[in-house]
Amino acid sequence: MTNVIRQYTKKLPGNVLNRVERVGNRLPHPFILFLYMAVAIAILSLIASLAGATVIDPKSQEQVDIQNLLSADGLEFALTTMLDNFLSFPPLGLVIVMLLGVGLANQVGLLEIAFKAIVVRASPRMLTFVVIFVGIVSNIASESAAIVIPPLAAMLFLAVGRHPIAGLAAGFGAVGAGFSANFIVAGTDVLLSGITTSAAGIVDSSVVVTPVSNWYFMSASTLILTIVGVLITEKVVEPRLGPYDGSGSDRDNSEFLITADQRRGLRNAGLVALLYAAVVIALVAPPNAALRGEGGSIITSPFMDSLVPIIFLFFVSVGITYGIAVGTITSSSDVPKLMIESAKDLAGILVLVFAVAQTIAYFQWTNLGLWVAVQGSELLEALDVDGVVALIMLSLVTIVLSLVISSGSALWAVMAPVFVPMMMLHDVNPAYAQLAYRIADSSTNMLVPLSPILAVALGYIQKYDKRAGVGTVFALMIPYAATFYLIWMLQFVVWTVFGLPIGPGEYLN
Repeated sequence: MTNVIRQYTKKLPGNVLNRVERVGNRLPHPFILFLYMAVAIAILSLIASLAGATVIDPKSQEQVDIQNLLSADGLEFALTTMLDNFLSFPPLGLVIVMLLGVGLANQVGLLEIAFKAIVVRASPRMLTFVVIFVGIVSNIASESAAIVIPPLAAMLFLAVGRHPIAGLAAGFGAVGAGFSANFIVAGTDVLLSGITTSAAGIVDSSVVVTPVSNWYFMSASTLILTIVGVLITEKVVEPRLGPYDGSGSDRDNSEFLITADQRRGLRNAGLVALLYAAVVIALVAPPNAALRGEGGSIITSPFMDSLVPIIFLFFVSVGITYGIAVGTITSSSDVPKLMIESAKDLAGILVLVFAVAQTIAYFQWTNLGLWVAVQGSELLEALDVDGVVALIMLSLVTIVLSLVISSGSALWAVMAPVFVPMMMLHDVNPAYAQLAYRIADSSTNMLVPLSPILAVALGYIQKYDKRAGVGTVFALMIPYAATFYLIWMLQFVVWTVFGLPIGPGEYLN
């Protein structure tokens, strides 16, 4: 590592980052955090009820009282609806189905080998572009992408005479800061849209934010951020690192190898993917196709309503095909076994969703959510800010909070019940509030002191520089985080000014 990086690291606001880490370490597990929030809602509802607080429902224009959750009626509500709150929480079923399909493809090794095959085959000239692009779209494999892409990129950079830490930086910058962008609908889209829909119900229960509500914007973001990531890597990060002075003895060419069975598996899975896509297109493309809606609509149609099952069946189909080819699946009983293995990753989500569902339900029943939304909307009107400025403010709040709460879904579950209704009353589509959040949360992924990916990144970097520390990681990641956020928000503003939809039928107002 060169002295330039050392000096650059020293310029970082280390004391601020240390304070953030200390505050984050004191926060409880997200499940406990939401239990505390539920208790706080109960206490606030008691105080507001005793004070005679009321709010005008903007939809019915009727005055409604703040209901006391600690009253007999409130306790009855909390106990009798506990199971319904959990089971009817919008993202629950969608996330389970989605992750079972993706999990199967991941368990058989398809996703890892597919990403590896793309990166390994990249020409030296296109290597940075391919690493950044694959790193961004690999969020379909969730956190496992951080284990596969960056170290592979480091070895490939070293193999062509480039600095391996630049490869690591490119991989982690793409996987972390570009986490939300993708051409493919991922589990993140499903989980966040469900939380947004629940939060929107505080104001209007008929509002539904779908997993594709941000799809147009995120698809375009994938290409834009890839180009930006290439420029950051080759014009900022790599020049700062200078020439690599290591011996290169850590090269392990076995990591580049893809076996004949794996190649055959990829080929077969690719053929099945093309066949599956052709079938879906045949069911959607013709004017009177089976999955079109009334009047030939696609936006309001069985296709949109069944999007998650369609994606689930896609990953199951290609996963089984690959698994059979490489021998991971030898009998029909292996399929449920692999799904059971992948379902272990759902445990944390189920625990979190249980607490989140209760908290949002209490926030809605007490009418505190409506009261906060109305007060926030009035504040925005008093500040005389338009929807775009309000969304930029939301993104800035997200940046601050994301440095403490490392889980993106947990943070949105905290913010959504407050900000989504507030934005709705300010005449802003909740899908836009979700998008502004995702931009800020993704950009700061590699700057969260409590993030497990940060520890993984440090471990890989120390393979090539034993003296590296957490400050080294921050020095490498800040250019990606800051530039991705600025370019992403610029895209967001331009997109909105030109009135382009961020997803099917999704406009600002």
